[in-house]
Amino acid sequence: MLKRKIDDRFTSWKNNPDHLPLVVEGARQVGKTTSIETFARKAYKAFYNLNFFSDPGLMSIFDGALDPESIITRITIAFPSQEYVPGSTLILLDEIQHCPNARTALKFLARHADFDVVASGSLLGISLSDKASLPVGYSETIMMHPLDFEEFLWAMDIGEKVISGLKSCFDERRPVDDYVHQRMLDYFAMYTVTGGMPAVVASFAKERDYSKVLRLQRGIVADYRKDAVKYAEGSEKVKVVRCLDSIPAQLAKANKKFQYSVVEKKASSRKYGDSLLWLEDAGIVNLCRNLSRIDSPLAGFSKDNEFKLYFNDTGLLISMYEDGTARRIVEGEMGIYKGAIYENIVASALAALDMPLFYFAPSDTLEIDFVINFRGRPCILEVKSGENTKSKSLNTVLGNPKYNVDQAIRLSRKNVGEEGAILALPLYMVIFLKPADNESWMPPLASSDDLESHM
Repeated sequence: MLKRKIDDRFTSWKNNPDHLPLVVEGARQVGKTTSIETFARKAYKAFYNLNFFSDPGLMSIFDGALDPESIITRITIAFPSQEYVPGSTLILLDEIQHCPNARTALKFLARHADFDVVASGSLLGISLSDKASLPVGYSETIMMHPLDFEEFLWAMDIGEKVISGLKSCFDERRPVDDYVHQRMLDYFAMYTVTGGMPAVVASFAKERDYSKVLRLQRGIVADYRKDAVKYAEGSEKVKVVRCLDSIPAQLAKANKKFQYSVVEKKASSRKYGDSLLWLEDAGIVNLCRNLSRIDSPLAGFSKDNEFKLYFNDTGLLISMYEDGTARRIVEGEMGIYKGAIYENIVASALAALDMPLFYFAPSDTLEIDFVINFRGRPCILEVKSGENTKSKSLNTVLGNPKYNVDQAIRLSRKNVGEEGAILALPLYMVIFLKPADNESWMPPLASSDDLESHM
Protein backbone atom coordinates (compact mmCIF):
# COMPACT_ATOMS: atom_id res chain seq x y z
CA MET A 1 0.00 0.00 0.00
CA LEU A 2 1.45 3.35 -1.05
CA LYS A 3 1.86 6.00 1.62
CA ARG A 4 0.26 9.30 0.60
CA LYS A 5 0.53 12.76 2.06
CA ILE A 6 -3.18 13.26 1.72
CA ASP A 7 -3.64 10.81 4.62
CA ASP A 8 -2.49 13.54 7.03
CA ARG A 9 -4.91 16.02 5.51
CA PHE A 10 -7.76 13.56 6.04
CA THR A 11 -6.75 13.22 9.69
CA SER A 12 -6.60 16.99 10.21
CA TRP A 13 -10.03 17.29 8.62
CA LYS A 14 -11.52 14.64 10.90
CA ASN A 15 -9.96 16.15 14.02
CA ASN A 16 -11.49 19.55 13.34
CA PRO A 17 -14.71 19.57 15.40
CA ASP A 18 -16.33 21.99 12.95
CA HIS A 19 -15.49 20.08 9.78
CA LEU A 20 -17.90 20.01 6.87
CA PRO A 21 -18.38 17.23 4.29
CA LEU A 22 -15.11 16.80 2.40
CA VAL A 23 -14.97 16.84 -1.41
CA VAL A 24 -11.87 15.19 -2.93
CA GLU A 25 -11.21 16.20 -6.52
CA GLY A 26 -8.54 14.93 -8.88
CA ALA A 27 -7.88 13.32 -12.23
CA ARG A 28 -8.77 9.73 -13.00
CA GLN A 29 -6.56 7.12 -11.30
CA VAL A 30 -4.66 9.42 -8.93
CA GLY A 31 -5.73 7.21 -6.02
CA LYS A 32 -8.68 9.06 -4.50
CA THR A 33 -10.86 6.07 -3.65
CA THR A 34 -8.01 3.93 -2.37
CA SER A 35 -6.73 6.67 -0.08
CA ILE A 36 -10.19 7.42 1.30
CA GLU A 37 -10.90 3.74 1.95
CA THR A 38 -7.54 3.28 3.68
CA PHE A 39 -8.20 6.29 5.89
CA ALA A 40 -11.73 5.16 6.68
CA ARG A 41 -10.68 1.72 7.85
CA LYS A 42 -8.06 3.23 10.16
CA ALA A 43 -10.06 6.10 11.60
CA TYR A 44 -13.66 4.80 11.75
CA LYS A 45 -15.48 1.75 13.05
CA ALA A 46 -18.00 1.74 10.18
CA PHE A 47 -17.61 2.63 6.52
CA TYR A 48 -20.11 2.79 3.66
CA ASN A 49 -18.89 3.18 0.09
CA LEU A 50 -21.62 4.39 -2.26
CA ASN A 51 -20.13 4.24 -5.76
CA PHE A 52 -22.69 5.74 -8.12
CA PHE A 53 -20.78 4.66 -11.23
CA SER A 54 -20.37 0.96 -10.45
CA ASP A 55 -23.80 0.70 -8.76
CA PRO A 56 -26.21 3.29 -10.26
CA GLY A 57 -29.04 1.83 -8.20
CA LEU A 58 -27.60 3.56 -5.13
CA MET A 59 -28.69 6.90 -6.56
CA SER A 60 -32.26 6.10 -5.46
CA ILE A 61 -31.14 6.58 -1.84
CA PHE A 62 -31.23 10.31 -2.57
CA ASP A 63 -34.56 10.41 -4.40
CA GLY A 64 -36.63 11.16 -1.31
CA ALA A 65 -36.18 13.46 1.67
CA LEU A 66 -32.57 14.59 2.09
CA ASP A 67 -32.44 15.05 5.85
CA PRO A 68 -29.62 13.10 7.56
CA GLU A 69 -31.91 10.67 9.37
CA SER A 70 -33.72 9.62 6.21
CA ILE A 71 -30.48 9.24 4.27
CA ILE A 72 -28.73 7.10 6.88
CA THR A 73 -31.84 4.92 7.24
CA ARG A 74 -31.84 4.21 3.49
CA ILE A 75 -28.09 3.56 3.50
CA THR A 76 -28.30 1.01 6.30
CA ILE A 77 -31.15 -0.74 4.46
CA ALA A 78 -29.07 -0.81 1.26
CA PHE A 79 -26.12 -2.33 3.18
CA PRO A 80 -27.84 -4.70 5.65
CA SER A 81 -24.68 -6.68 6.44
CA GLN A 82 -22.76 -3.60 7.60
CA GLU A 83 -22.94 -2.07 11.04
CA TYR A 84 -23.71 1.58 11.58
CA VAL A 85 -21.81 3.11 14.51
CA PRO A 86 -23.05 6.56 15.55
CA GLY A 87 -20.15 8.94 15.97
CA SER A 88 -17.68 6.67 14.16
CA THR A 89 -19.09 6.15 10.66
CA LEU A 90 -17.77 7.48 7.36
CA ILE A 91 -19.91 7.59 4.23
CA LEU A 92 -18.12 7.87 0.89
CA LEU A 93 -20.15 9.26 -1.98
CA ASP A 94 -17.87 8.02 -4.76
CA GLU A 95 -18.19 9.30 -8.34
CA ILE A 96 -20.68 11.80 -6.96
CA GLN A 97 -20.85 13.58 -10.32
CA HIS A 98 -23.25 10.85 -11.42
CA CYS A 99 -25.78 11.65 -8.67
CA PRO A 100 -26.96 15.28 -8.66
CA ASN A 101 -29.24 14.71 -5.66
CA ALA A 102 -26.31 13.45 -3.59
CA ARG A 103 -24.47 16.65 -4.38
CA THR A 104 -27.46 18.66 -3.23
CA ALA A 105 -27.68 16.54 -0.06
CA LEU A 106 -24.28 17.74 1.14
CA LYS A 107 -26.01 20.92 2.29
CA PHE A 108 -28.21 18.93 4.65
CA LEU A 109 -25.39 16.67 5.82
CA ALA A 110 -23.13 19.52 6.86
CA ARG A 111 -22.10 19.48 10.52
CA HIS A 112 -24.02 16.27 11.23
CA ALA A 113 -22.56 14.82 14.42
CA ASP A 114 -23.37 11.14 14.00
CA PHE A 115 -21.46 10.43 10.78
CA ASP A 116 -18.92 12.02 8.45
CA VAL A 117 -19.20 12.38 4.69
CA VAL A 118 -16.55 12.38 1.98
CA ALA A 119 -17.41 12.85 -1.68
CA SER A 120 -15.07 12.19 -4.58
CA GLY A 121 -15.09 12.11 -8.36
CA SER A 122 -12.77 12.19 -11.35
CA LEU A 123 -14.71 14.70 -13.44
CA LEU A 124 -16.25 16.97 -10.84
CA GLY A 125 -14.97 20.10 -12.55
CA ILE A 126 -16.79 18.99 -15.69
CA SER A 127 -20.05 17.73 -14.26
CA LEU A 128 -20.58 20.57 -11.82
CA SER A 129 -21.33 22.98 -14.64
CA ASP A 130 -24.93 21.82 -14.55
CA LYS A 131 -27.67 23.03 -12.25
CA ALA A 132 -27.02 20.64 -9.35
CA SER A 133 -23.62 21.97 -8.39
CA LEU A 134 -22.02 21.52 -4.99
CA PRO A 135 -23.71 23.80 -2.44
CA VAL A 136 -21.43 26.72 -1.64
CA GLY A 137 -20.40 27.00 2.00
CA TYR A 138 -21.47 23.49 2.96
CA SER A 139 -18.38 21.49 2.04
CA GLU A 140 -14.59 21.61 2.06
CA THR A 141 -12.59 20.76 -1.06
CA ILE A 142 -9.09 19.39 -1.54
CA MET A 143 -7.34 18.46 -4.78
CA MET A 144 -5.50 15.16 -5.01
CA HIS A 145 -2.50 14.97 -7.32
CA PRO A 146 -0.27 12.16 -8.58
CA LEU A 147 2.49 11.09 -6.20
CA ASP A 148 5.18 13.72 -5.76
CA PHE A 149 8.88 12.86 -5.55
CA GLU A 150 8.83 12.44 -1.77
CA GLU A 151 5.96 9.98 -1.98
CA PHE A 152 7.86 8.18 -4.74
CA LEU A 153 10.87 7.87 -2.42
CA TRP A 154 8.63 6.34 0.23
CA ALA A 155 7.48 3.79 -2.34
CA MET A 156 11.15 3.03 -3.06
CA ASP A 157 11.70 2.36 0.70
CA ILE A 158 13.82 5.44 1.24
CA GLY A 159 13.49 6.29 4.91
CA GLU A 160 12.60 9.52 6.64
CA LYS A 161 16.19 9.95 7.84
CA VAL A 162 17.33 10.47 4.26
CA ILE A 163 14.51 12.87 3.41
CA SER A 164 14.92 14.88 6.61
CA GLY A 165 18.66 15.09 5.86
CA LEU A 166 17.86 16.55 2.45
CA LYS A 167 15.45 19.01 4.06
CA SER A 168 18.18 20.12 6.47
CA CYS A 169 20.50 20.80 3.55
CA PHE A 170 17.74 22.84 1.94
CA ASP A 171 17.05 24.82 5.11
CA GLU A 172 20.72 25.43 5.87
CA ARG A 173 21.74 26.13 2.27
CA ARG A 174 24.54 23.54 2.38
CA PRO A 175 25.48 20.94 -0.25
CA VAL A 176 24.16 17.40 -0.04
CA ASP A 177 26.74 14.63 0.40
CA ASP A 178 28.02 13.80 -3.10
CA TYR A 179 26.98 10.14 -2.90
CA VAL A 180 23.47 10.98 -1.69
CA HIS A 181 23.15 13.76 -4.26
CA GLN A 182 23.98 11.43 -7.15
CA ARG A 183 21.63 8.75 -5.88
CA MET A 184 18.82 11.30 -5.54
CA LEU A 185 19.42 12.36 -9.15
CA ASP A 186 19.15 8.68 -10.13
CA TYR A 187 15.88 8.34 -8.26
CA PHE A 188 14.61 11.59 -9.74
CA ALA A 189 15.31 10.24 -13.24
CA MET A 190 13.30 7.13 -12.37
CA TYR A 191 10.49 9.28 -10.99
CA THR A 192 10.55 11.41 -14.13
CA VAL A 193 10.00 8.30 -16.25
CA THR A 194 7.42 6.58 -14.04
CA GLY A 195 5.55 9.68 -12.98
CA GLY A 196 3.24 9.59 -10.00
CA MET A 197 0.17 7.59 -10.97
CA PRO A 198 -0.26 5.09 -8.12
CA ALA A 199 -0.72 1.96 -10.24
CA VAL A 200 2.40 2.82 -12.23
CA VAL A 201 4.53 3.57 -9.17
CA ALA A 202 3.36 0.41 -7.38
CA SER A 203 4.24 -1.68 -10.44
CA PHE A 204 7.66 -0.09 -10.79
CA ALA A 205 8.46 -0.42 -7.09
CA LYS A 206 7.67 -4.13 -7.21
CA GLU A 207 9.02 -5.22 -10.60
CA ARG A 208 11.32 -2.47 -11.99
CA ASP A 209 9.85 -3.36 -15.39
CA TYR A 210 9.63 -0.29 -17.56
CA SER A 211 7.84 -2.08 -20.40
CA LYS A 212 4.96 -2.71 -17.99
CA VAL A 213 5.15 0.87 -16.76
CA LEU A 214 4.78 2.12 -20.33
CA ARG A 215 1.76 -0.12 -20.97
CA LEU A 216 0.07 1.16 -17.82
CA GLN A 217 0.78 4.78 -18.70
CA ARG A 218 -0.52 4.49 -22.23
CA GLY A 219 -3.61 2.79 -20.87
CA ILE A 220 -4.29 5.78 -18.61
CA VAL A 221 -3.84 8.24 -21.47
CA ALA A 222 -6.23 6.12 -23.55
CA ASP A 223 -8.73 6.34 -20.69
CA TYR A 224 -8.40 10.12 -20.71
CA ARG A 225 -9.26 10.15 -24.40
CA LYS A 226 -12.26 7.87 -23.76
CA ASP A 227 -13.47 10.20 -21.01
CA ALA A 228 -13.37 13.10 -23.44
CA VAL A 229 -15.39 11.17 -25.99
CA LYS A 230 -17.87 10.06 -23.33
CA TYR A 231 -18.35 13.21 -21.28
CA ALA A 232 -17.50 16.19 -23.49
CA GLU A 233 -20.45 17.65 -25.33
CA GLY A 234 -21.03 17.59 -29.09
CA SER A 235 -18.12 18.80 -31.19
CA GLU A 236 -16.00 19.29 -28.06
CA LYS A 237 -15.30 15.55 -28.02
CA VAL A 238 -12.94 15.71 -30.99
CA LYS A 239 -11.49 19.07 -30.01
CA VAL A 240 -10.59 17.96 -26.48
CA VAL A 241 -8.75 14.92 -27.84
CA ARG A 242 -6.91 17.07 -30.36
CA CYS A 243 -5.77 19.46 -27.64
CA LEU A 244 -4.67 16.58 -25.44
CA ASP A 245 -2.68 14.97 -28.24
CA SER A 246 -1.00 18.28 -29.10
CA ILE A 247 0.69 18.67 -25.70
CA PRO A 248 3.93 16.79 -26.51
CA ALA A 249 4.42 18.91 -29.64
CA GLN A 250 3.52 22.11 -27.78
CA LEU A 251 6.20 21.48 -25.17
CA ALA A 252 8.84 20.36 -27.66
CA LYS A 253 8.87 23.85 -29.19
CA ALA A 254 11.54 26.36 -28.21
CA ASN A 255 8.70 28.72 -27.33
CA LYS A 256 6.43 26.63 -25.12
CA LYS A 257 3.56 29.10 -25.11
CA PHE A 258 0.42 27.24 -26.17
CA GLN A 259 -0.36 27.82 -29.83
CA TYR A 260 -3.74 26.84 -31.25
CA SER A 261 -2.15 26.46 -34.69
CA VAL A 262 -0.31 23.38 -33.38
CA VAL A 263 -3.69 21.79 -32.72
CA GLU A 264 -5.12 22.79 -36.08
CA LYS A 265 -3.90 25.16 -38.76
CA LYS A 266 -5.47 28.61 -38.36
CA ALA A 267 -7.27 27.52 -35.18
CA SER A 268 -8.09 30.07 -32.47
CA SER A 269 -9.15 30.30 -28.84
CA ARG A 270 -12.70 30.83 -30.01
CA LYS A 271 -12.74 27.29 -31.37
CA TYR A 272 -10.55 25.49 -28.84
CA GLY A 273 -10.70 27.57 -25.65
CA ASP A 274 -13.48 25.53 -24.07
CA SER A 275 -11.63 22.31 -24.88
CA LEU A 276 -8.62 23.46 -22.89
CA LEU A 277 -10.83 24.39 -19.96
CA TRP A 278 -12.36 20.90 -20.15
CA LEU A 279 -8.90 19.34 -19.80
CA GLU A 280 -8.05 21.65 -16.91
CA ASP A 281 -11.31 20.99 -15.09
CA ALA A 282 -10.79 17.25 -15.55
CA GLY A 283 -7.43 17.56 -13.78
CA ILE A 284 -5.54 16.25 -16.82
CA VAL A 285 -3.48 19.37 -17.47
CA ASN A 286 -2.01 22.29 -15.56
CA LEU A 287 -2.21 25.73 -17.13
CA CYS A 288 0.68 28.09 -16.42
CA ARG A 289 -0.35 31.67 -17.14
CA ASN A 290 1.87 34.55 -18.19
CA LEU A 291 2.14 37.59 -15.94
CA SER A 292 1.84 41.17 -17.15
CA ARG A 293 4.16 42.13 -14.30
CA ILE A 294 5.75 40.52 -11.26
CA ASP A 295 3.99 41.83 -8.20
CA SER A 296 1.77 40.62 -5.36
CA PRO A 297 -0.73 39.13 -5.58
CA LEU A 298 0.55 37.26 -8.63
CA ALA A 299 -2.93 36.14 -9.66
CA GLY A 300 -3.93 39.76 -10.08
CA PHE A 301 -1.49 40.17 -12.95
CA SER A 302 -2.10 36.94 -14.88
CA LYS A 303 -2.89 37.08 -18.60
CA ASP A 304 -5.55 34.46 -19.25
CA ASN A 305 -4.97 34.47 -23.01
CA GLU A 306 -1.26 33.63 -22.74
CA PHE A 307 -0.30 30.34 -21.13
CA LYS A 308 1.71 27.15 -21.28
CA LEU A 309 0.03 23.77 -20.98
CA TYR A 310 1.65 21.02 -18.93
CA PHE A 311 0.53 17.43 -18.39
CA ASN A 312 -0.61 16.61 -14.87
CA ASP A 313 1.85 13.71 -14.76
CA THR A 314 5.25 13.74 -16.46
CA GLY A 315 5.35 9.96 -16.86
CA LEU A 316 2.16 10.12 -18.90
CA LEU A 317 3.67 12.88 -21.04
CA ILE A 318 6.77 10.78 -21.74
CA SER A 319 4.59 7.82 -22.70
CA MET A 320 3.14 9.96 -25.48
CA TYR A 321 6.55 10.40 -27.10
CA GLU A 322 8.08 7.72 -29.30
CA ASP A 323 9.39 4.42 -27.88
CA GLY A 324 12.83 4.71 -26.32
CA THR A 325 12.34 8.19 -24.88
CA ALA A 326 12.19 6.90 -21.30
CA ARG A 327 15.41 4.96 -21.68
CA ARG A 328 17.20 8.01 -23.08
CA ILE A 329 16.02 10.06 -20.12
CA VAL A 330 17.42 7.59 -17.61
CA GLU A 331 20.69 7.51 -19.51
CA GLY A 332 20.85 11.31 -19.62
CA GLU A 333 20.22 11.68 -23.36
CA MET A 334 16.94 13.55 -23.56
CA GLY A 335 17.69 15.49 -26.73
CA ILE A 336 15.12 18.07 -27.79
CA TYR A 337 12.67 16.95 -25.12
CA LYS A 338 14.82 17.79 -22.10
CA GLY A 339 13.46 21.28 -21.55
CA ALA A 340 9.87 20.15 -21.94
CA ILE A 341 10.26 17.23 -19.57
CA TYR A 342 12.03 19.10 -16.80
CA GLU A 343 9.66 22.05 -16.99
CA ASN A 344 6.69 19.68 -16.90
CA ILE A 345 7.91 17.86 -13.81
CA VAL A 346 8.53 21.12 -11.98
CA ALA A 347 5.07 22.36 -12.96
CA SER A 348 3.56 19.15 -11.60
CA ALA A 349 5.54 19.51 -8.36
CA LEU A 350 4.40 23.08 -7.82
CA ALA A 351 0.79 22.12 -8.55
CA ALA A 352 1.06 19.32 -5.97
CA LEU A 353 2.09 21.99 -3.47
CA ASP A 354 -1.18 23.76 -4.32
CA MET A 355 0.70 26.62 -5.97
CA PRO A 356 -0.94 28.45 -8.88
CA LEU A 357 1.33 28.35 -11.93
CA PHE A 358 2.70 31.52 -13.50
CA TYR A 359 5.57 32.42 -15.82
CA PHE A 360 6.92 35.77 -17.00
CA ALA A 361 7.61 36.57 -20.66
CA PRO A 362 7.43 40.31 -21.29
CA SER A 363 9.07 39.93 -24.72
CA ASP A 364 10.07 37.35 -27.31
CA THR A 365 13.65 37.37 -26.00
CA LEU A 366 12.98 37.31 -22.26
CA GLU A 367 11.22 34.49 -20.40
CA ILE A 368 11.28 33.21 -16.84
CA ASP A 369 10.06 29.60 -16.50
CA PHE A 370 8.05 30.09 -13.30
CA VAL A 371 7.20 32.80 -10.81
CA ILE A 372 6.23 31.71 -7.31
CA ASN A 373 5.72 33.17 -3.88
CA PHE A 374 8.70 32.18 -1.73
CA ARG A 375 9.15 33.35 1.84
CA GLY A 376 6.36 35.84 1.39
CA ARG A 377 7.70 37.55 -1.74
CA PRO A 378 7.66 36.98 -5.51
CA CYS A 379 10.52 34.77 -6.62
CA ILE A 380 11.61 33.88 -10.15
CA LEU A 381 12.39 30.23 -10.80
CA GLU A 382 14.42 28.82 -13.67
CA VAL A 383 14.73 25.16 -14.68
CA LYS A 384 17.96 24.00 -16.26
CA SER A 385 18.17 20.59 -17.90
CA GLY A 386 21.86 20.53 -18.88
CA GLU A 387 25.24 21.22 -17.36
CA ASN A 388 25.17 24.82 -18.52
CA THR A 389 23.21 26.66 -15.83
CA LYS A 390 23.77 30.21 -17.04
CA SER A 391 20.54 32.12 -17.50
CA LYS A 392 20.45 35.42 -19.35
CA SER A 393 16.76 35.93 -18.57
CA LEU A 394 17.19 35.32 -14.86
CA ASN A 395 20.12 37.72 -14.60
CA THR A 396 18.24 40.34 -16.62
CA VAL A 397 15.23 40.31 -14.31
CA LEU A 398 16.88 39.80 -10.93
CA GLY A 399 17.65 43.03 -9.14
CA ASN A 400 16.44 45.20 -12.01
CA PRO A 401 14.18 47.95 -10.58
CA LYS A 402 12.03 47.61 -13.67
CA TYR A 403 10.90 44.14 -12.58
CA ASN A 404 10.94 44.47 -8.77
CA VAL A 405 12.35 41.02 -7.96
CA ASP A 406 15.11 40.42 -5.41
CA GLN A 407 15.25 36.62 -5.10
CA ALA A 408 15.62 33.75 -7.54
CA ILE A 409 15.85 29.96 -7.52
CA ARG A 410 17.61 27.87 -10.14
CA LEU A 411 16.78 24.17 -10.34
CA SER A 412 19.28 21.91 -12.09
CA ARG A 413 21.30 18.72 -11.62
CA LYS A 414 23.86 20.62 -9.57
CA ASN A 415 24.14 20.58 -5.79
CA VAL A 416 22.95 23.23 -3.35
CA GLY A 417 24.70 26.58 -3.54
CA GLU A 418 24.19 30.32 -3.46
CA GLU A 419 25.25 32.87 -6.07
CA GLY A 420 24.34 36.23 -4.64
CA ALA A 421 20.55 36.42 -4.64
CA ILE A 422 20.26 33.17 -6.62
CA LEU A 423 19.59 30.02 -4.64
CA ALA A 424 20.83 27.01 -6.63
CA LEU A 425 18.99 23.80 -5.82
CA PRO A 426 19.03 20.29 -7.26
CA LEU A 427 15.83 19.44 -9.12
CA TYR A 428 14.68 16.97 -6.50
CA MET A 429 14.45 19.73 -3.87
CA VAL A 430 11.44 21.24 -5.60
CA ILE A 431 9.39 19.26 -3.07
CA PHE A 432 10.58 21.63 -0.34
CA LEU A 433 9.24 24.82 -1.94
CA LYS A 434 6.14 24.68 0.21
CA PRO A 435 4.03 27.85 0.30
CA ALA A 436 3.68 27.53 4.07
CA ASP A 437 7.47 27.66 4.58
CA ASN A 438 8.21 28.23 2.05
CA GLU A 439 13.12 -2.51 -16.91
CA SER A 440 16.40 -4.48 -16.75
CA TRP A 441 18.46 -1.84 -18.58
CA MET A 442 17.95 0.51 -15.67
CA PRO A 443 20.99 1.25 -13.51
CA PRO A 444 20.93 -0.19 -9.97
CA LEU A 445 19.61 2.17 -7.34
CA ALA A 446 21.09 2.69 -3.91
CA SER A 447 19.36 1.13 -0.93
CA SER A 448 17.98 3.19 1.92
CA ASP A 449 20.71 1.82 4.23
CA ASP A 450 23.44 2.99 1.83
CA LEU A 451 21.98 6.47 1.70
CA GLU A 452 21.41 6.75 5.45
CA SER A 453 25.08 5.95 6.10
CA HIS A 454 25.93 9.17 4.28
CA MET A 455 23.48 11.43 6.06
